[in-house]
Amino acid sequence: MDRIFSTFCQRIASWAGQPVAFIAAVLIVLIWIVTGPLFQFSDTWQLVINTGTTIVTFLMVFLIQNAQNRDGAAIQAKLDELIRAIDGARDDFIGIEHLTDAQLEQIKKALEEHCSEDARHRQSIARLIERR
Repeated sequence: MDRIFSTFCQRIASWAGQPVAFIAAVLIVLIWIVTGPLFQFSDTWQLVINTGTTIVTFLMVFLIQNAQNRDGAAIQAKLDELIRAIDGARDDFIGIEHLTDAQLEQIKKALEEHCSEDARHRQSIARLIERR
């Protein structure tokens, strides 16, 4: 079931990101607008587009979240592999995505403090700022 859902989400998310999907959505809205006078801009006419867009939005939230979760997990696995494979890299960073926000902020501050003591780091930051 998990494999079927992942495949389904992947295909829909891929299709939804294509220009054809955008054009289809625009055409649906244009058809809805053109039919307004035919239905005398009734409440039912308005309810059709409101209900349709609400349902599509509701379902797309889950599909997009699934795609982002999958992409995030893949990126984390790749980064963990790079950390593991590089000599001198600290293996302590593998899996830190499971820490709390407060713990991650502590690690970030410690790294920034460590780097701010390094003259080369300060020079490279200064060069980056000058480029802007």
